[in-house]
Amino acid sequence: MLKVGETAPDFSLENQQGETVTLSSLAGEGDLILYFYPADFSPVCTAEACTFRDGYDGIAEVGAQIIGISPQSAASHERFAKANKIPFPLLADPRKKVIRQYGVNGPMGLGVRRVTYLLGPDRVIKNRVVSDFFAGSHTAVMKQVLAS
Repeated sequence: MLKVGETAPDFSLENQQGETVTLSSLAGEGDLILYFYPADFSPVCTAEACTFRDGYDGIAEVGAQIIGISPQSAASHERFAKANKIPFPLLADPRKKVIRQYGVNGPMGLGVRRVTYLLGPDRVIKNRVVSDFFAGSHTAVMKQVLAS
């Protein structure tokens, strides 16, 4: 798992609209909340995404961004985003390439750990939260960005 102070590796994944997104194309403007979650439509993942959604306008006002990544398809992300009015990109990593690259693969390769990274404009990790079953500590990163 990546640590605070390390530079987050670049990646290229498809968002819920089928567009290719790279980390390098998103970085540079302001802080970036990059969160990994296990599955669309699961109760904790839905609550987490909706909390990020509810804080999205404030995050955008301070020049920051939110990006979610999970192993579901872009089509699943599109349904999830539409059902929950998610205004930020959800990136599909069905082969778990980026999930492994960031060290958030589940035990024995099963599932995905719930991990949130706060990246600075230079892609250096400013904070990291790991909590597999509770979303509250992850959304606290959003409050950190809003307070700074």
